[in-house]
Amino acid sequence: MDQHSARQTLIDNKTLFISCVVPVYNEAANIETFVKALHATIAQASSQFELILIDDGSKDDTLRHIIELTHALNNIKLISLSRNFGKEVALTAGIDHAIGDVIILIDADFQHPLDIIPTFISEWVSGYDMVYAVRKDREAESFMKRKASQLFYFLMNKFSQLEIQDGAGDFRLMDKKLVQALKTFPERTRFMKGLYAFIGFQTKAIPYEVQKRSSGKSRFGFSKLTELALNGITSFSDIPLRIWSLIGFFISFISLIYAIYIIAETLIVGNDLPGYPTLIVAIMFLGGIQLLSIGILGEYIARIFTEVKNRPLYLIKMKKGFD
Repeated sequence: MDQHSARQTLIDNKTLFISCVVPVYNEAANIETFVKALHATIAQASSQFELILIDDGSKDDTLRHIIELTHALNNIKLISLSRNFGKEVALTAGIDHAIGDVIILIDADFQHPLDIIPTFISEWVSGYDMVYAVRKDREAESFMKRKASQLFYFLMNKFSQLEIQDGAGDFRLMDKKLVQALKTFPERTRFMKGLYAFIGFQTKAIPYEVQKRSSGKSRFGFSKLTELALNGITSFSDIPLRIWSLIGFFISFISLIYAIYIIAETLIVGNDLPGYPTLIVAIMFLGGIQLLSIGILGEYIARIFTEVKNRPLYLIKMKKGFD
């Protein structure tokens, strides 16, 4: 039996085991409605499934609502982290505990439309190992955020060995063999979009319209997005280090030419000008370049420091629904 037939048999018999990984942070207003809707959607596709909700240190009543849902609905599982570790780590915790034939990653704010999930499964049956959603446009975002996002994806695709599609997020379906591959990555500075692209396999993008949040607001401000972008660039590219090495070489070369010019001018015609403005500009310029270079080098060293400490990626306060 080939791969397509085997996958189709799982769908026909409704024996495909589906794991849904849902990172949650301060979603008390959404979580009950969302989980019930997701539960109904997945139940239509298969009789075997699990919904793994990862409470990432919520400060509202999210955890209490999830505990109540584990009693009210079957196949609901809870992982409560000891504090807020961030979405990338919360996703990793869910992936580590997922046991399904396929794993679906989805947010709990209703911005990821549930009606795309059957399309994910259909494309998986046709042979794709990872099917991911790509937003059609970013018109709802501010001009600065759109341009910053475009710049980030341009730099990542230009200066790393990865190809990350602009608009691709965490909303995706992955075959279990991809999940097993993800579990082998030990790094603590996580950039999940880069890891998805790194593992390869057969992938397909599905365009979708981002839905409005049912309540609340996004916790991903400009500072967090900037940090995520830095993690992505420093985790999958050493181009910034090489660029500043070239800049340093260029500045040194220009300085050498200028020094030769000054010496020649002094020996031939003399030089009675003190050159104070030139000296100050040169010092300020070179000082700025050095500080910027040290800053870029520091970003890489900080990530090395994080890795070599070898601390646990996350700590679990409570688990419910797991045997």
